[in-house]
Amino acid sequence: MQRYIGFANQQMFFKNFDNFVRLIRIANGHRPRTMKKHLVNRVNRRELKMRMLHSDEKRITLSFYKYVLLPDPQVFRDDLFAAYSALEVLGRIYVAREGVNAQLSVPENRWADFQAAMQQWPFFEHLRLNIAVEADGKSFFALIIKVRDKIVADGIDDPAFNPANTGTHLRAEAWNTMSKDPDAIVVDMRNHYESEVGHFEHAVTPNVATFREELPLVAEQLADQKDKKILMYCTGGIRCEKASAYLKYRGFHNVYQLEGGIIEYARQVQAEGLENRFIGKNFVFDERLGERVSPHVIAHCHQCGVPSDDHTNCLNDYCHILFIQCPDCKTQYANCCSTECRDFMALPEAERRAMGPSRTFNGSAFAKGVYRAWRRPGLEQVQTHSPNTSAITTTNPGSTSPPLSA
Repeated sequence: MQRYIGFANQQMFFKNFDNFVRLIRIANGHRPRTMKKHLVNRVNRRELKMRMLHSDEKRITLSFYKYVLLPDPQVFRDDLFAAYSALEVLGRIYVAREGVNAQLSVPENRWADFQAAMQQWPFFEHLRLNIAVEADGKSFFALIIKVRDKIVADGIDDPAFNPANTGTHLRAEAWNTMSKDPDAIVVDMRNHYESEVGHFEHAVTPNVATFREELPLVAEQLADQKDKKILMYCTGGIRCEKASAYLKYRGFHNVYQLEGGIIEYARQVQAEGLENRFIGKNFVFDERLGERVSPHVIAHCHQCGVPSDDHTNCLNDYCHILFIQCPDCKTQYANCCSTECRDFMALPEAERRAMGPSRTFNGSAFAKGVYRAWRRPGLEQVQTHSPNTSAITTTNPGSTSPPLSA
């Protein structure tokens, strides 16, 4: 498509960017849309989810990202939604001027059509698609495409930062070899609730809840080791693109990143019969909330402390906090994070609607990455402070911190 023009040719137009985009669109025959038809979901989320759960359709779960300058993210978003809707693609996609970040579910019998549809955008040529290691077709139940300021919130606003100056990409075999080097430092660029259920051997696992806070934290706490080999990894690679460039911007000399992230690493390990140095589960951002990479269970139930690595969201929608729950606690607490939420969910729906907005639950008091501790017997009150999340640790975060509520 002519209106999606490469990054290098756009620099001279940034000052009057919006006017330039408007002229280009008109020159290419574009006319303003008078009505946006069928560019959003017209069925409520509950019905969409029930359809997905009861469907026996075979689907392929995948993710991809592409850093590319999009002159008009909203137009691209609408074109993408139209193309994907026609193919019954489901998923969650973020679009910004800096590119696209997508997690998708594609009908198996429309796979060839999906690949053909992607070719209408030249910048998707040679795009790597990270296919899920284990998936049952229940990963997404709606197609949601949102326009955002950035496809990865990084908190970086220095114009001198060059996101294209990334670290060296390593395939699985090279990663295994280099990660054993005593002069190498392996850094997990994910949030603590992700590394809690799975990480690479001897990895540094920052105790953070957002990528934005992790970037400066890692750079600061490794500042005296800038000459060592820094090996970074994340779920599918997109966070490491910026993280590796950021460390180089901060003066680190030997920066590497795992090509395709944990998802591609697991695929290569299986396909090539390599040693698997990842322990546990890979947390994923869809309905599955995780895919097993090794048989090890390294996390614990946040309510009783037994070994468990099954993330779930509290059934109470006014809470909806993310936490780890074993099967026994799932039964005891009726899919809820606390006795408070369990008892609330036992109330009639009309009463919940009236009371819910004014009540304080774990999820309304704390971010999803904070509820990471085991329950203490007798602790019934929601606490009014959150634990410190500003430290790097080489152990699993969250295994010993005090809990939020019973």
